[in-house]
Amino acid sequence: MGTGNDITIKDLANLIKEVVGFKGEFVFNLDKPDGTMRKVTNVSKLEKLGWQHSIKLEKGVQMMYDWYLK
Repeated sequence: MGTGNDITIKDLANLIKEVVGFKGEFVFNLDKPDGTMRKVTNVSKLEKLGWQHSIKLEKGVQMMYDWYLK
């Protein structure tokens, strides 16, 4: 599932970094960008069925990390 809102890979990585308490830094090789710089899920079919997300991305990442630790 998703929210239908886009997020940059960098912003997603920083969000996960904050949740897990990673103290290092990311290094991106801008000389060789390959792949998608942004990610977004298409939830339009779900919305037509009356569905809408109820958990924000930040909370979902925290919940997933908490689950993984157990």
